[in-house]
Amino acid sequence: MTDQPVRIAIGLGANLGDSEAQLNAARALLARHPDLREVAFSSLYASAPVDAPPPWYVNAVQVLDTLLPPHAVLAVLNEVEHGLGRVRGERNAPRLIDLDLLLYGSQRVDTAHLTVPHPRMHERAFVLRPLAEVWPDAVIPGRGPVRDLLPAVATQEVHVR
Repeated sequence: MTDQPVRIAIGLGANLGDSEAQLNAARALLARHPDLREVAFSSLYASAPVDAPPPWYVNAVQVLDTLLPPHAVLAVLNEVEHGLGRVRGERNAPRLIDLDLLLYGSQRVDTAHLTVPHPRMHERAFVLRPLAEVWPDAVIPGRGPVRDLLPAVATQEVHVR
């Protein structure tokens, strides 16, 4: 654990079952976790799948403060996914719930199990738009301020639900 809380961003997504209910359940579980404190939760966004088959996704971003180190946060995310019925299958397959650690403060992590910032978040409107809504001054290490990255993804189909 760190000495000072670190602001983190979690990407939430689902496109199987009741996606909105899945995101709300994941949000509640993370917000109630004793080592996480919710700061903000974005609107829900509908987005066309990227490099994946339909149906459309429902996405959101949750901003939290934590003292947990990055790999412990990942363990919590995996536990919540498992508890909500996620079974890991092939890459980019439709899913009941997907939780990604997008940002861990200004830190970079690059291990076999975790890469932070999330490697393609700067290319995805379904991540940048909700992130900009709830953490407008967020900076993606190595990429820059989120607000400066939004124009490059403006043509991607993402709609507030």
